[in-house]
Amino acid sequence: MPTYSLITAVLDGHHEHLPETYDSLRAQELPDGWDWEWIVREDGETGRPLSLLPSDPRISSSTGPRGRSATARTLALGRARGVVVRALDADDLLTSGALRRDIETLRNHPDVGWCMSPTTDLLPDGTERPGELIADPGNVQLGYFLDARDQVDLLGVAGSALCAYTDLVRAAGGWPALPANDDVALLLAVEEVSAGWMIDKPSLLYRRWPGSTTEALDQAVVDAADDRRNAMLATARSLRSTGWRWEPPRAVG
Repeated sequence: MPTYSLITAVLDGHHEHLPETYDSLRAQELPDGWDWEWIVREDGETGRPLSLLPSDPRISSSTGPRGRSATARTLALGRARGVVVRALDADDLLTSGALRRDIETLRNHPDVGWCMSPTTDLLPDGTERPGELIADPGNVQLGYFLDARDQVDLLGVAGSALCAYTDLVRAAGGWPALPANDDVALLLAVEEVSAGWMIDKPSLLYRRWPGSTTEALDQAVVDAADDRRNAMLATARSLRSTGWRWEPPRAVG
């Protein structure tokens, strides 16, 4: 049975929305024959976030030394059994049909290795507002985001809306060792070696709240925004210079 792997890094003290995240995952309808797995790794060793997880055989969990989300996600990637993979933040919600649209997009466009979708901001008062549309729906050519970096705020992109073949993510090295925006850095890496597809419907309610790890970044991390941006751009440029291309499998599922 083909499987869709979802990877969540969670930090103690920022885990109160995990049950809602699970509810949005459990409500997903997948194409016939597909299932999902949820790999949750605490960035730390308290075990408290994992105590909120329900008993579901599709969920696996672990703890480990603090290393920020990139470390937790990449370590969890080693346990992924899915054909495709996606990061899912511990406070975000999947929209109805999100996973099905990802799978069907890759199935219907066998020349692409990844797909992405818009996000909707979920504000603290429960209202929603459209997220930034970072690309037109349809085919996304190799290197689009690198070439459009002056028009697109790379550090404002919700990289957790990225779904890619698991082998492609592994070939790109997983989520790179950055203190923030590692999901955007992964997007820049995979788009240099494989074309993608932008879905027209939002797949994620991106929760905006004071306790989110994005809002609670250390000042030192905030101050190092240029360093983060330069690091991810340098990696993308190096991949481009190799001329290497990743070829998707013939079919999904």
